[in-house]
Amino acid sequence: MKNDPALLSATELLALYRSRRISPVEVTQACLDRIAAADARFNAFTLVDGDAAMESARASEERWLKGKPLGLVDGVPATIKDLLLTKGWPTLRGSRAISPDQPWEEDAPATARLREQGAILLGKTTTPELGHKGVTDSPLTGITRNPWNPAMTPGGSSGGAAVAAATGMGALHVGTDGGGSIRIPASFTGIFGLKPSFGRVPAYPASPFGTVSHVGPMTRTVPDAALMLRVLACPDPRDWYALPPADKDYMAGLDDGVAGLRVAFAPTLNGAPVDPEVAALVRRAAGEFTDLGAEVEEVVLDLPGATDVFFAHWSAGAATVMAGFTEEQKALMDPHLRGFENAGASLSLLDYQQAVLARARLGMQMSLFHRRHDILLTPAMPIPAFEAGQNEPNRPDETGWIDWTPFSYPFNLTQQPAASIPCGLTAAGLPVGLQIVGPMHRDDLVLRAARAYEMRHPIALPPERS
Repeated sequence: MKNDPALLSATELLALYRSRRISPVEVTQACLDRIAAADARFNAFTLVDGDAAMESARASEERWLKGKPLGLVDGVPATIKDLLLTKGWPTLRGSRAISPDQPWEEDAPATARLREQGAILLGKTTTPELGHKGVTDSPLTGITRNPWNPAMTPGGSSGGAAVAAATGMGALHVGTDGGGSIRIPASFTGIFGLKPSFGRVPAYPASPFGTVSHVGPMTRTVPDAALMLRVLACPDPRDWYALPPADKDYMAGLDDGVAGLRVAFAPTLNGAPVDPEVAALVRRAAGEFTDLGAEVEEVVLDLPGATDVFFAHWSAGAATVMAGFTEEQKALMDPHLRGFENAGASLSLLDYQQAVLARARLGMQMSLFHRRHDILLTPAMPIPAFEAGQNEPNRPDETGWIDWTPFSYPFNLTQQPAASIPCGLTAAGLPVGLQIVGPMHRDDLVLRAARAYEMRHPIALPPERS
């Protein structure tokens, strides 16, 4: 057993609970101790409720002692991104414009499912304001930092969840992904993050960014994500987009490997430039799928107009959400968000509908692509993490977060399952992510491919720093 119980995976914890070799109380306290020791440096949390967590841990301990666990993740410490509702805790979405002094009487579906299955909720993780960009800083909570190098960003918008996962501040973490917000920070911080098929994990309230927005797991191991997805994928009547119940155990067949799979490797999409170190690490990782028995084919993949199509969807979402705030409230908000609002407000209905139709063509293109290829491999990000506190890397050709995330948002448009798994470190010691994309509804296949790679290359945690 690892020396610090906070670093154990959910699957390890559950086995130890069954054998009574460790207690949820002990594990929860270890996680809270890690938060107390390290979060001032990294700023992963906007709220921590140690008293409630320990109360839940004691109740879980009693259930395990009686041999009657509440559910699939009883006693496992978890966190919720501060875009999702949590009963009894404010959901401020990284914004000073949202008052904490209001009733907080509902759980989002993901929060509710974790509670029902016995998870111990530690608190809420940081997000940029309204989750609108690919790094994690906000007027409300300040800058969240990367545990591999605190001078660097962890990415976003689920940056707090990624940092919490990487540093042992809980085993299971709920993120959201509207254009890469799970996969960007997973790549930058060296953890596993899965954007499930759209509708696989119910969401409520409906995201103002519409049908590009997904909810999914962020963890230190692939099996933990598979277990977590089984919990989160239960239907909820408040989400009319939710897929019918699959009643699927994503742990089943997880270790079956990739032998015989037809794997496409795209070193880039739409000709986007890739940092040479990132390109080399991703190419090496893709090559290992041949060693694992897959049939790997390098492909050229162009997704025409994906950038403009996504920008139309995203800016319209920003204008929609900002319409609910007064001018006085908007004055308190991130100017970067105001830029998206203005672009969305100037979009004509005809332009938006044309973007919707172009999106359908992209979805069809990828559906046909997967008739020939079971999975697609790409870089998760074209670059490693850059300086914290910046909205984009210090490159003159970058004009916004969509420019430096060319491999993530296309698969929000097509709604396919996509994951980032670490595939090495740069010379500067920063993680690089391999993106694994599957056909729509084949979340199990993405998890299986990620697990095959993980079994060769277990996910490493950032070095402990005093």
